[in-house]
Amino acid sequence: MHKAIKDLEPGKFRKLCTIQVAGSLEARLLSTGAIQFYWRSKLNGKQVRVPIGLFDDRAPPKSLKPTVMGYSIPAAIRKAEQIAQAHLDNKDAGGYPALLDDKKEQERRQYQSKVEAREWTVKKLCLAYCDYLDKLGRVSHREARSALSLHVIDAWPDLATLPAASLTPDDVADIVRKIHEAGKGRTANKVRSYIRAAYQVAKDARLDASVPVTFKNYKITVNPAADTRPDRKANKADKRPLHKSDLITYWQTIKDVPGLRGAVIRLHLLTGGQRIQQLVALLTADITKEHITLYDGKGRPGSEVRPHIVPLIPAARKALDDASPIGLYALSTGNGKTHISNATLSGWAQEAVADVLPSFQPKQIRSGVETLLASLGVSKEIRGRLQSHGIAGVQDKHYDAHDYLPEKRAALLKLYNVLEQKGADLIHFNAV
Repeated sequence: MHKAIKDLEPGKFRKLCTIQVAGSLEARLLSTGAIQFYWRSKLNGKQVRVPIGLFDDRAPPKSLKPTVMGYSIPAAIRKAEQIAQAHLDNKDAGGYPALLDDKKEQERRQYQSKVEAREWTVKKLCLAYCDYLDKLGRVSHREARSALSLHVIDAWPDLATLPAASLTPDDVADIVRKIHEAGKGRTANKVRSYIRAAYQVAKDARLDASVPVTFKNYKITVNPAADTRPDRKANKADKRPLHKSDLITYWQTIKDVPGLRGAVIRLHLLTGGQRIQQLVALLTADITKEHITLYDGKGRPGSEVRPHIVPLIPAARKALDDASPIGLYALSTGNGKTHISNATLSGWAQEAVADVLPSFQPKQIRSGVETLLASLGVSKEIRGRLQSHGIAGVQDKHYDAHDYLPEKRAALLKLYNVLEQKGADLIHFNAV
């Protein structure tokens, strides 16, 4: 057999031996001078020839395993037998050539999966989620983009470039832990929530037709943030709503503050302590003589932004007029091209009452108003309707079409009448 190999003519196949399982072992002298082994047989009357590997004339003569350079003759025979057996086992499905085709297709898919995985990264999913929030009209998209960019994409650059589907619960916990250890418990919880929401959108895309189809490309089947735990202490809401006397003090202090800042903080209080994020985004086109329309984007990702109509009592209408709304946004320092920020409104409110309510926080206006209205006999339902919370049930969403404007207006008038009680015994917030 060695002699047959040595006497090969360039480019021609020569049978070296019959393979007991099926077919034969052949050799061919290539133009490079190397010798190539082949297994040869037939399938449905057609010739099948499968390359095995190169002949290694330095391999141990009786070796049954290939070397890094190629095969000895016994090793080539052993490989040919393996190919022949696989060919017979798969004969009905196309024999060994079909197995090779299947292997190539599998390798192609694996390569394609790796390419796609490198494209559909953690970073891309985070930013796509923020774009999705923006498309839904959620003002929270700005905060989400800032938080995810700072605490995920920039803080963990190697992790951000990994395939989104490879992110683990441990990875999410490490991201959140780093923020928590920096003393930012509330921010840590928010980042965790944004990651969880982003992955839930991508996971839901498989079965939820309302989610953009591009999210399916991330191939998310498990939400890695779902098993992580938030810091519940950092999530605790401030339990100190402004007392009636503090609300009166606040109103009596701000009612004569001049300019845009006075108008805005008065409007905030006289509309019932609406969410600052929603109020500052008020559009000039959504103002009528009787009411304004805000847009409540709180809720599950994918749910529609809900219009929230707030009546204007006369004092609130005057405050809005004093803000001189023009352009796109009603509350603006830039001719309506952009709106004031949450921090701007909050800062104006704190500055206005710093001397009389030094521990005051604007977020306590909302809870203070609800507490006061409850004490005045305003029902829980109407308080919820006024402040746009607690109205997510099936009946509220699909069957109750009443706008509750008369009831909300009556509640705001009760609030205003209390605020105008001059000379009340005032117990300042910092003394309570």
